[in-house]
Amino acid sequence: MEIKRASLLDLLLVNAYWVGLSFKWNSLHVLILPAILLNFIPENLKNTYLGLLTFVGLVIAMILQPIAGAWSDGWRSRFGKRRPLMLIGTLFDFVFLAILGWSGGLVWLALGYIGLQISSNLAHGPAQGLIPDNIPPQQHGAASGVKNLMDMSGLVISSLLMGQLLDPNTRQPVIPMLVVGGFVLLGTAITILGVREAPNLPEQGEPQPVWKTSQATSCRLCAIPLARSQPGRRASILESILTIHPAYRWLIASRFIFLLGIYDIQVFAQYYIRDVLKVPNPVELTGNLLAAITLALIVFALAGGWLGDRFSHKRMLYIASGVGALGCLLLLLARTPDKLLVFGAVLGVGIGLFLTSNWALANLHAPAGSAGKYLGLTNLATAGAGALGRLGGSLIDLLNNASPGAYRGYLAMFVFGAICSLFSVLFLRRVR
Repeated sequence: MEIKRASLLDLLLVNAYWVGLSFKWNSLHVLILPAILLNFIPENLKNTYLGLLTFVGLVIAMILQPIAGAWSDGWRSRFGKRRPLMLIGTLFDFVFLAILGWSGGLVWLALGYIGLQISSNLAHGPAQGLIPDNIPPQQHGAASGVKNLMDMSGLVISSLLMGQLLDPNTRQPVIPMLVVGGFVLLGTAITILGVREAPNLPEQGEPQPVWKTSQATSCRLCAIPLARSQPGRRASILESILTIHPAYRWLIASRFIFLLGIYDIQVFAQYYIRDVLKVPNPVELTGNLLAAITLALIVFALAGGWLGDRFSHKRMLYIASGVGALGCLLLLLARTPDKLLVFGAVLGVGIGLFLTSNWALANLHAPAGSAGKYLGLTNLATAGAGALGRLGGSLIDLLNNASPGAYRGYLAMFVFGAICSLFSVLFLRRVR
């Protein structure tokens, strides 16, 4: 069935969910968790503890998100196939946000965080299918630009607001968690109430499967069969990866290697600022850095979607890789707050161009009947890069502790980010 052209309001409604999701995870990963953990862990192992905790959570996300997306592909409901799971996952979010807010200990903090990863990704996977379900292919670049705008709006607001609300010495971040919950509720409600999904009901006599793979699925761009399986048979994540078209696998690999270097910098930025720049309030400056990166990202995410629709998304990705590498190396030289913010904006330009064009290509390559599953597989790159990047915390602590005061761990972190940005081009060249 042909999808009618979407208005600007349609693009905003289908993507409003991402504001709350972005606000939630950027508040937790970049500002709240690094600050709260310092109350419960040894100072010289702070990067290791933060890295391991978030590694476990992101492995859960990497596995669960494509499964939830695939569930939604076959979900039967009079309310559509994406929104019911989005609602269920979001309701459980509030339970785990409450645990995080009132935890007051390392074990409860870990339980709340891991539980939130489970509930959030139950909603996240289906939400990724809303663009291909409701937006025509010729507008996927614009829709991806708006999605990134929503992502980055949540990131900017969380960076500026949480830096003011969060007391670095508190053990129970109750007020920050209430604010996070408010943004999650608002964004999810707008999308669930604003998007009109067609009922997805079984035909008479048809069983109601949760996840049913199609007998033959083909890529929209090249019309090559991507998977052949028996009706009703459950496909594993490994089978899903092996049966998708090679171009989609290379696209996922390119996304993984680029984000691996970026996430490594993002998660440990607060500790870098605390140790190297030695500012009075590292939480506030970390929020300002994230805001500077994000503001540049927003501008070039929107520009990247428009330019990619006209001059090739692949070409925009080549440019993004070079700019991203330059931003990583410049941040290595920052020794004042002003330079940190300026160089962070350069990195934001590269990230913005990359995210929009990469997501647009993923939407264009996703098969029409299995968009939730295939776009969920991109989270193998997103969450996988985030998870593996967290393991770099142990190496950072090792190098820093080997030469106290030299902070060679942070030097390696920025150099690694630049290498990853450039190396992603090698995988991108294989995407037709």
